[in-house]
Amino acid sequence: MYLFISPLVELIAAKISIFSMQDFLDLWDFLRFNHDSVVVCSTLLVFIFALYFLTRPRPVYLVNFSCYKPEDARKCTRKFYMERSTALGCFTKENLDFQRKILERSGFGESTYIPEAVVSAPPNPCMVEARKEAEAVMFGAIDELFAKTKVKPRSIGIVIVNCSLFNPTPSLSAMVINRYKLRGNIISYNLGGMGCSAGLISIDLAKHLLQVHPNTYALVISMENLTLNCYFGNDRSMLLSNCLFRMGGAAILLSNKRADRRRSKYQLIHTVRTHKGADDECFSCVTQKEDPTGRVGVSLSKELMTVAGDALKANITSLGPLVLPMSEQLLFLATLIGRKHFKMKIKPYIPNFKLAFEHFCIHAGGRAVLDELEKHLQLTEWHMEPSRMTLYRFGNTSSSSLWYELAYTEAKGRIKKGDRAWQIAFGSGFKCNSAVWKALKTVNPAMEQSPWIDEIDQFPVNVPKSAPI
Repeated sequence: MYLFISPLVELIAAKISIFSMQDFLDLWDFLRFNHDSVVVCSTLLVFIFALYFLTRPRPVYLVNFSCYKPEDARKCTRKFYMERSTALGCFTKENLDFQRKILERSGFGESTYIPEAVVSAPPNPCMVEARKEAEAVMFGAIDELFAKTKVKPRSIGIVIVNCSLFNPTPSLSAMVINRYKLRGNIISYNLGGMGCSAGLISIDLAKHLLQVHPNTYALVISMENLTLNCYFGNDRSMLLSNCLFRMGGAAILLSNKRADRRRSKYQLIHTVRTHKGADDECFSCVTQKEDPTGRVGVSLSKELMTVAGDALKANITSLGPLVLPMSEQLLFLATLIGRKHFKMKIKPYIPNFKLAFEHFCIHAGGRAVLDELEKHLQLTEWHMEPSRMTLYRFGNTSSSSLWYELAYTEAKGRIKKGDRAWQIAFGSGFKCNSAVWKALKTVNPAMEQSPWIDEIDQFPVNVPKSAPI
């Protein structure tokens, strides 16, 4: 667009610059004695401006968000986890050693959270306990969000809940509506089976709904449920999810009311979704299935890192033109043309996304994932700190991890007015999704209620880089 419009603007500016005073007087006389032309031109301008204001996208503001912090009784050290796994008696010695190595190299600290039903002796994975976990996470985050924003529950017009593995009847979104007695004409969605990137899918869905429903609040809840989804077999590809996923969730309040701009933290600038499900290898790299003994678990294939890399390339190829400066886009284009058309033996040019964003919130799926993205996007330890510390303190909380990372960035006092933050997440299917936010004000950590606020001075901690297992 800029390449085509810039020469036209320069041509018009050059033409106007050579106008003399007599030229302007002649133009005035022409307009004064040609009323029909003036009326037609004025009507056309009014029509164009009216069309622009009626069709331009409504702004989407993030009023505030909250992350659920479980009670201390739910904390699970690596030692306690291994004691409970050993006491179950269902894992072989080799697989117990395998789980121990995963935990040691996962990037987890000693304070991640696991629901009571999973670590009780014996475990009690049942529907009642799963609902209890869901209610604790959802309602804990929502109660804090309503307290922060002072928004009345009946003001909410849209509710979207995403939870990949737990989809009861009535739905999780219906549970929210029942708990807070939301109004009868509310627009409700419950997203299931969409993996760790479902949080940004929910944001994208809310964005589109807010374009057609004026003066509306949208409540988005991102979470995962572990109670019914722990694996008690000996397939190593399924044991990984036991070791990596932890309890957590987030609630986000979005608004399209222009009056809310002043009190909102961020404005949503872009969402970019990439889906690689048409490829069989991508589709099957994260799968819920039964092992040979009939036990259900989530299998993570060895091709996961390769698939995630391909999905990331496709996503940033779509996102780059929206956010990168023209110089970076031209360098990328020149390198691409040289490689594809002139068969030049040069490395692919990786755009410098640090020129487009001040903050990066990368899904804390595991230490190896963060290491790879740090290398490929050429980020610094400072940029990776929110993701690494979230993985260390809370573990992989699935789709909500991005919000713990943004909360960490706020608690460190890093968010300044005008800063841009990039949230990027991967999920089964296989999907890679991005959201770009612009800070509307400087966030004062002393004024924020955050899961980090009581312990932020303890971070960052030194977490060694990953090693092969």
